[in-house]
Amino acid sequence: MSEAVMRRLAKPLLFLAAFIWGTSFFIMKNTLDAVPPFWLLVFRFTTGAVLLGLFCWKKWRTHFTRDYLWRGGLFGVFLFIAYTTQTFGLTGTTPSKNAFLTATYCVLVPFLAWRVFHRRPDRYNLLAAFLCITGVGLVSLSGDLTVTWGDGLSLFSALFYALHIVAVNRLSGGKDIYLLTTVQFASTALLSLAGGLLFQPFPAGIFTQPEVLWPLAYLCVMATTVALLCQNVGQVWSEPSSASVILSLESVFGVLFSVLFYGDPVSPRLLVGFGLIFIAVLCSETKFSFLRKKNSVSV
Repeated sequence: MSEAVMRRLAKPLLFLAAFIWGTSFFIMKNTLDAVPPFWLLVFRFTTGAVLLGLFCWKKWRTHFTRDYLWRGGLFGVFLFIAYTTQTFGLTGTTPSKNAFLTATYCVLVPFLAWRVFHRRPDRYNLLAAFLCITGVGLVSLSGDLTVTWGDGLSLFSALFYALHIVAVNRLSGGKDIYLLTTVQFASTALLSLAGGLLFQPFPAGIFTQPEVLWPLAYLCVMATTVALLCQNVGQVWSEPSSASVILSLESVFGVLFSVLFYGDPVSPRLLVGFGLIFIAVLCSETKFSFLRKKNSVSV
C-alpha cells in the first residue's frame, strides 16, 4: 500500500487495537483463574509468532536480515517486562488502579520521544496527556487509593509500555513490520517460557476444558496476534505521542464493556472521565485546528 493510504489507516488500526484489548479484560480475568500468568503469555505469543510467521512466510527469504533479530528481540523484551509486571501487579492491587497506573504511559511517551527523537513535545501533546490521564483516573479509580506494592509494579509496567511504543517508532523505519512483529512475538514467548519453566507448573488440565480453551483462543488470536500487529503497524505511521493517547483508550473500552454487559453503574464521574478522554484524543489528533479556523473565518 502507498504511504498516503497507510497514514490514513494508522489511527483506525490503533483504535482497533485499543478496542480489542478493552474487550479482553474480563476474558483475561477468568482465564487467569485456570492458566498461570507466564504460561498464558507462552500460549498467546507462541500462537502469535506461528500465525504471523506463516502469514508472511514469503518475506523471510526476500526481506529477513540479522538485524531483525535484535530489533524485534528488543521489542519483545520491553513487551515481556510490561506484560509480566502488569499481570503480577494486578495480584497486589485492584483492577481499576492497575488499569489507571498502566495507562500513565500516555504521559511518559512524549518525554521519552523527546529524549530519543530530540523533538520537544508541543503544548497540545502535553495537554492531551494531562487530560487523558485525568480522564482515565476518573473512569478507573474508586475506593481506597492507598499505595501498595502492586501499584508500584503497575506503574513500572507503564514505563516499559512507553519504551515499547518509542522503540517501535525509532527502530521500525525501513523494515518490514510483519517480520519485526513475528520476531517480537517469538522473543516474548521464549522469555515467558523460561519464566514458566522456572516458576510455575504447566497447566496441562486446561486442554480438557472447553470453557477455558475458547477464551484462551480469543486472547491468542485477537488480543495478541491481531491487536499487537495493529498497534505496531499503526505506530509506524503515527507520532508516538498521538499513538499513546489512542492506545490508552484500552482501559476506557474495558470500563465501557463492563457497563454494557455486566451492569456496572454509570456515574457522573464516569461521564466526566469519558468526556475528558474524548477531548484529549481530539486535542492530540487535531490540535483544535477546527476552532482556529472558525475564529479566523468569523474575523
